[in-house]
Amino acid sequence: MGFLWLLEGLRTPFWDKAMQLVTHFGEELFVIAIICILYWCVNKQLAYQLGFSYFTAGLSVQVLKITFRIPRPWVLDPSFHAVESAVPKATGYSFPSGHTQGAGCLFVTLSLQTGKGLLKALCILVFALVGFSRMYLGCHTPRDVIAAAGTAVFFSCLVQHFRDFLLCGTRHLKLVALTLGVCSAAAAAYALLLLRSGIIAVPFASDCCKAAGAGLGFAAGWYVERTKIQFDTKTRRRWYQIPKLAIGIAAVLLIKQGSEIILGASIPAKMLQYFLMVVWVLVIYPFLFSRNKFSKIRIISAIQRKSNMLY
Repeated sequence: MGFLWLLEGLRTPFWDKAMQLVTHFGEELFVIAIICILYWCVNKQLAYQLGFSYFTAGLSVQVLKITFRIPRPWVLDPSFHAVESAVPKATGYSFPSGHTQGAGCLFVTLSLQTGKGLLKALCILVFALVGFSRMYLGCHTPRDVIAAAGTAVFFSCLVQHFRDFLLCGTRHLKLVALTLGVCSAAAAAYALLLLRSGIIAVPFASDCCKAAGAGLGFAAGWYVERTKIQFDTKTRRRWYQIPKLAIGIAAVLLIKQGSEIILGASIPAKMLQYFLMVVWVLVIYPFLFSRNKFSKIRIISAIQRKSNMLY
């Protein structure tokens, strides 16, 4: 807490706003938006790599949160005050930092794909600034940030090391999808067990189950897309990517907001919400904007079958 008290003494209105802006680079919707841009329009393989690191690290962070159950700094020390604008987004337990983990998975993964130079340094700098912003805003202690940064780096490097195993070929698709699905389901079961035992409250269990729902969606979506759809990010005109991206992201937001209205805010509803969001990104929307390709394949297949019958 001593370092947070030091930072509180250095706060100014300008830096409060600046750090609030920086912290957005670690938020869930920002990372998902980057995954959508890469996945739908730029580089599907890189998006998959980012998805593996982000969802596995995120699941691990949520399990760590409900295991150690360390309160936020202002709960640890009631005399300490965080920057007011940052408090509403600081949900769940404090250890480890979810924003730092999100920024770490994003920018470490991107830095691993760049050569030595300015871009790599920029990625590392933004990652470090997000972690610092969480402490400046008073939402996390150095311990929270260091643990989250270590988790993000570990999973990003692990996915990079096994990149060919995960992304090349189809031999291990079922094994990988099943493993991720089982881990996600186990995390949800663990959270619900702690909730049933009275150890954690509903909001904390809900955060972990949301991560589990996203993990299940990624496991299922990755498997179905790799085996059934295999869409191409390219379009006939480059500017077509703009409306394609806008419509897809608007639908993600609609699913997020609409499912809350229709399904409510229960834990199963939250799990389903995040499952649907990820499946939309990975499977449903790619199928819709590549349906013309499927129509052509079906027509060609029908012609080939008729030709074979004639001969």
